[in-house]
Amino acid sequence: MELYFAGFLFGLFGSMHCVGMCGPIALALPGNDNKFAFWAGRINYNLGRSITYALMGGVLGLIGLGAFLAGYQELISVLAGGLIITVAVIAIISGKVNWMHLKPMWLPIESLKKGMGRMLKFNTPGGLLGLGLLNGFLPCGFVYVALAGALVSGSAIDGMIYMFAFGLGTFPVMFLVSASNKLVTLDIRLKMQKAVPYVAIALGVLLILRGLALGIPFISPVLGGDMSNAGEMMCH
Repeated sequence: MELYFAGFLFGLFGSMHCVGMCGPIALALPGNDNKFAFWAGRINYNLGRSITYALMGGVLGLIGLGAFLAGYQELISVLAGGLIITVAVIAIISGKVNWMHLKPMWLPIESLKKGMGRMLKFNTPGGLLGLGLLNGFLPCGFVYVALAGALVSGSAIDGMIYMFAFGLGTFPVMFLVSASNKLVTLDIRLKMQKAVPYVAIALGVLLILRGLALGIPFISPVLGGDMSNAGEMMCH
């Protein structure tokens, strides 16, 4: 449960990064004279992003389950937490808040953009849901950092819930931006943007504590448990 909450907080405080990256898309959402369709479309757009994040989390959680069964989950959790903290500290020292802009070349970016352009033409709640689903696949280092938590969640379901909670964290600010850019002031955006590395450090510390398996309930549970009798248990 604490990992879900951490994912939500990371999404909430890091949502200013989303404004910088995806704000233009949110502001470009078509209007609608029908108030229900207008608000439903904007809810669906942000819901679509969260669903895509959840699907990604499920895949990473499944990979993490393999690591758990192989006995490497604790090590991966510590390494992931250490990497996140290192990158965040570098960001704080350098004073650069655009530290998570990553553009992996293996993603079909142009195809995604064309698909999103087509979805923008459908001024319906369903069309905006599709736009949000595609938007979630756009390369974003901020999302990749969040996915580290899904990797050590221990299962596909936990990974999905964690990343959906992350998406819900980005929901309030992105919803306001999609409704009106005047609802989120520049001062608030700057303050939340600067908070992102610090929230990332908190997430990194949590992952390290989980990896250390100190036996602290919720914070640092024993991830691997005693696997010595696993074979015998499977035979009964």
